[in-house]
Amino acid sequence: MCLAIPVRVAEIQGNDLAIVELGGVLKQISLAMVDDVAVGDYVIVHVGYAINRLDPEEAAKTLALFAEISAVLDASPT
Repeated sequence: MCLAIPVRVAEIQGNDLAIVELGGVLKQISLAMVDDVAVGDYVIVHVGYAINRLDPEEAAKTLALFAEISAVLDASPT
């Protein structure tokens, strides 16, 4: 199963690289597959590559769903 996650672009670096942020975690990714990305944009990342730019409202909806899933999993008995 593959999981692509929406993240916010925190910094654009040279050579098609960027730093993205999700929940306080920073990670370097490649922007080689997506054009015209700017700081503050949301992108979908899969295995270290941005594969699509995402509307901020859609990113917020997706991240809220991930938070709901996490809350349910945290509340379930192990």
